[in-house]
Amino acid sequence: MPNILKITDFDAPELDIYARLSESQLLHYYEPNGGLFIAESPKVIERALDAGCEPVSFLLEWKHIAGQARDVLARCGTVPVYAADSDVLTRLTGFPLTRGMLCAMRRPRLSTVEHVCAGARRIAVLENVMNPTNIGAIFRSAAALGIDAVLLTPACSDPLYRRAIRVSMGTVFQIPWTFLDGADAGWPQPGIRRLQNLGFQTAAMALREDSVSIEDPRLTAAEKLAIVLGTEGDGLAPCTIADCDYTVRIPMSHGVDSLNVAAASAVAFWQLGVRHGT
Repeated sequence: MPNILKITDFDAPELDIYARLSESQLLHYYEPNGGLFIAESPKVIERALDAGCEPVSFLLEWKHIAGQARDVLARCGTVPVYAADSDVLTRLTGFPLTRGMLCAMRRPRLSTVEHVCAGARRIAVLENVMNPTNIGAIFRSAAALGIDAVLLTPACSDPLYRRAIRVSMGTVFQIPWTFLDGADAGWPQPGIRRLQNLGFQTAAMALREDSVSIEDPRLTAAEKLAIVLGTEGDGLAPCTIADCDYTVRIPMSHGVDSLNVAAASAVAFWQLGVRHGT
């Protein structure tokens, strides 16, 4: 039975996580025992619940309690549900709620690189991709186009930022992922060596004269392939490109020299994803 609580005081401390705390503060909310993230919309929240994420509280419009939020709330027992009309919630949060529903959830513990890559044939590695919208779009393409896992360097935007989750349509809860961090998993040299020790050939997506075409049959024939994508604007670091097994480019026309990293990821995943593998 949902525990419905009418919002009467904007300054109530239990609403801080929705109204006054930054993404960084949510990340460290329960230090040293992890933090929180905010999932938005019933579909996305359902995918988070399916992945085993633990809800802490909900924020939603009154009209959705018996409507589109009903099934989600039925899964969550007596978790507090803070409710108000749409205009009240927009004033509280500073933005209109997608599908009228937010959920604060405990952040899951990050897996190891080995665990994330176990059984994977195609993975994406993101180097310093800092825009949450791009992160979300890359995850959505990864889920749709045959990528088994995603690894991120420490400077990447967090896949559990609210905007990244929303743009991904909740696929951040369906694709295994973790950060490449620590002395033995840092980037680029230790991380690339670790992937190679796990049996992956590495393909750096970069615009260079010595690049091979994305249609090169060696890429689709690779039993295990890591597709490495770089930051917005600058692309991959030269040392990353030098350490990878292949440098790969997407053929362009009409004088276009590059694609946004999210668009490039979709092209690369379509061509190199497991559905094309041997």
